[in-house]
Amino acid sequence: MPKIKTKSGTKKRFKTTATGKVVMFPSCKRHNLSKRSKKMKRSAKGSTIMSKQDSKIVKKYMNAKI
Repeated sequence: MPKIKTKSGTKKRFKTTATGKVVMFPSCKRHNLSKRSKKMKRSAKGSTIMSKQDSKIVKKYMNAKI
């Protein structure tokens, strides 16, 4: 069986903490920000920890230990 390659998109979009949790950054903060409300831009500030169910999928793509 060949090795499973890592998905390079997940390496760029997500990071793992020392305890194994997945950190993600909110969407809709790259461009066209003049359309977005101030409340939306404030609430999408910073990073958040991904839910346990979704982080299993991301870790599989990153070839990290689950």
